[in-house]
Amino acid sequence: MIQHPIAPIYNAQSRILILGSFPSVKSREMQFFYGHPQNRFWKVCAGVVDCEVPKSIEEKREFLLSNGIALWDVIASCEIEGSADSTIRNVIPNDLTQLLACAAIERIYVNGKTALRCYDQWIRPMIGQEAICLPSTSPANAAWSLERLMDAWQQIRQK
Repeated sequence: MIQHPIAPIYNAQSRILILGSFPSVKSREMQFFYGHPQNRFWKVCAGVVDCEVPKSIEEKREFLLSNGIALWDVIASCEIEGSADSTIRNVIPNDLTQLLACAAIERIYVNGKTALRCYDQWIRPMIGQEAICLPSTSPANAAWSLERLMDAWQQIRQK
């Protein structure tokens, strides 16, 4: 079993929550979300809110918090081969209770279909809130161009 090594990012001003499935090998090495240089998460989110793409971990943390975005993953621990979501087995979900008690989350989004499947199976029954599935920013989702991803992810903008 591999334990999720990254703490969630949120504060009292977080209004939306974005959940991935489980950190990639590169993200686990870096100890921060979406660490693989080919993952388009940071480019997409920065494009949606019309900001420069954050580079350092501190810039990424500040970007999330200043835009009302909480970030974590559905899975607390699992068996996984490399970074492939398709190999995830024996899932133990994260407990979102503390995050949801501290932040006024209005909407929950998941980054890709694996995150949605895991969310619907383990998290949704616990908290009773539906998640909106966004297309994965993973490089494995090559069918989606950066521009197309940005269009789909526009719904995360604060109203």
